[in-house]
Amino acid sequence: MSYRLEIGLALLLGVAIGVAVWAGNRSEKPPAIDSRNSTLLSGPGGSKGLYEVLVRFGQPVERLRTPLTSLASDSAALRRRAPPALLVVLDPPLRLDFEEIEAVVRFVHRGGAVLAAGSGGGITRCAGWRLEPESYLDDSLDVRQPVAGETLNLPRAGRVLAPRRRRIEKPGAALDRLVKRQPGEADPCAVLEASGRGQRRDTLLAAVNGRPVVMRLQYARGGSITLAADAGWFTNRVWRDTDVPRVAVGWLTPPTSARGRVAWDEFHQGFGRQGGPSLTGVTWDWLRHTPLGWAILQLVAVALVWLGVTAVRFGPARAVVERRRRSPLEHLEALAAGLESAAADDTAVRRIVAGLRRRLSRADGAGYQSGDLEAWLESLELAMRGPRGRDAARRLRRLIHAGGVLAAAQAVEDVWEELRPRTTPAAF
Repeated sequence: MSYRLEIGLALLLGVAIGVAVWAGNRSEKPPAIDSRNSTLLSGPGGSKGLYEVLVRFGQPVERLRTPLTSLASDSAALRRRAPPALLVVLDPPLRLDFEEIEAVVRFVHRGGAVLAAGSGGGITRCAGWRLEPESYLDDSLDVRQPVAGETLNLPRAGRVLAPRRRRIEKPGAALDRLVKRQPGEADPCAVLEASGRGQRRDTLLAAVNGRPVVMRLQYARGGSITLAADAGWFTNRVWRDTDVPRVAVGWLTPPTSARGRVAWDEFHQGFGRQGGPSLTGVTWDWLRHTPLGWAILQLVAVALVWLGVTAVRFGPARAVVERRRRSPLEHLEALAAGLESAAADDTAVRRIVAGLRRRLSRADGAGYQSGDLEAWLESLELAMRGPRGRDAARRLRRLIHAGGVLAAAQAVEDVWEELRPRTTPAAF
């Protein structure tokens, strides 16, 4: 059966898929760079370099891939483990919910330190500050040198901090808050603002116009919140190309009085363990939404159909030619027929008898004269003990002159069987 048609169709399908992939790659836009400030991303907009710098300095670090409610949990399992000394929240795309904001406030009241870059998932607003401008589209500002007499290569700040404006509460606002919170629960941001009255404010970095860019808020029980307006200062590109690490490493280390590990929030960066996409789901989504993925799916489908067609044999089994090996007797008969047709059976018989003589008397067998072999066969006939052996010896004497390769071979076998020692059960 010829497979030329099937092979041709398979090649045609492969060419069509290749053309589709080429056309899809031409029209497909290059993927956008992931600009999340995550320590799991090593791109220009990621923050993996910051994490590795602290590891090189020997600072204990960890990545939090669970909700921040665990910071203020009262469970026995979490109480046995000391809370982190510093929580770092770098402008995550997901906002913190009410329970998480409450947990962060309780964490600060217990003496913990928090670093919030950008909006901080809502921490900056909860602390009573806002960002100006609200987006990075406006012009950036130069910053003042943090150390007098030293010139550092620092980038421009795209945002600054400003006190949050108090809004007049609308008549239905109180009812809206009751929907989000249980009755009787206090607003954690209001509690944080009340506890921070008269607090100490340290401007760690300011713009040339005096507006704060990085500010640290100190609370009565030793807790602190460091607000950084521009989250772009915490990216791999900025840390590689500027002198930001020389001033920002101190912001990313816990206070001297509260040595411990630094926890990086990865849950709100989209790398949480709960509800995140699995490897199987991501792979299947890639197969369905990319030209190369569609090509792979089509090739797999063609391979399955091909396997299903070729694995099942339709119709009766094919008839084959049975080939059997020749038996030794058939080979001997063919050899005897060839010698007889070549008129060389006399020589063959003398050589057979000479071989028997050599095996029995261990003679050198140099001479193959008929007279010598005939005299030896006479003595062999007298030495045979049974009638079968004597008859075989007489047949050999006759075949030396008459010829007959097959009969001579059979007579030699009879003589050998007669002279071979018998094995009896007593011998064992």
